[in-house]
Amino acid sequence: MPAPAPTILATSIGFDSRGRGPYDWAPGPVFDLAFDLAGRPEAPRLCYVGTATGDDPVRVAGVYGAFAGSGVRVSHLSLFPMPTVPDLRAHLLAQDVVWVGGGSVANLLAVWRVHGLDEVLAEVWRAGVVLGGVSAGSLCWHVGGTTDSYGPDLRPVTNGLGLIPTSNGVHYDSEEQRRPLYHRLVADGTLPGGHATDDGVGLVYRGTELAEVVADRSGRAAYRVERGADGAVVETRIEPRRLR
Repeated sequence: MPAPAPTILATSIGFDSRGRGPYDWAPGPVFDLAFDLAGRPEAPRLCYVGTATGDDPVRVAGVYGAFAGSGVRVSHLSLFPMPTVPDLRAHLLAQDVVWVGGGSVANLLAVWRVHGLDEVLAEVWRAGVVLGGVSAGSLCWHVGGTTDSYGPDLRPVTNGLGLIPTSNGVHYDSEEQRRPLYHRLVADGTLPGGHATDDGVGLVYRGTELAEVVADRSGRAAYRVERGADGAVVETRIEPRRLR
């Protein structure tokens, strides 16, 4: 059987909350989509990567708790204080989905490169493992985007992995600095054009091409943002397919 097409699920979608605490999580429909994209809707193998929050053990536990009692075979890869698996490449190649949590994309990229994880993830992607994530876990696959990694005033990040050779905007409707800064960075050439997502919206890439936009709630959208011939930014709304 041929390997699945290289696939990335880049989102502004996190876990659902069960309401009994900040990390009492439930897997939302975006995870069913990820498993379907991997061709493993039953008993999929999912590895959670929480580098962007310093491998916070409470968040790691929240991921295991979210899938407890399901058929999902969960593992995690932490890099602090040392990798939790003996062979990063072998472990990630054995997964169906790698899910990257949100947090500091700048720190994530730096730590990944120290461990050679940037090259490993590119190989894993080419092998057909679905790469997905939220916020920092969306930005990282692209050339760059806007980030609060450096403080409350957003700044550009331009050294993403570049598996998707465009830019990415996350939390487009919920953080007021996101849209104007993204427009400015595309207009002045700091970032190439790309796609942005409201909270609750995800982008499905097959290879390097956008294949579909999805959402886990109503009233949200994705946006194509590009520099026009006159240098002005052109933003085009893309209506998503509703999950569930």
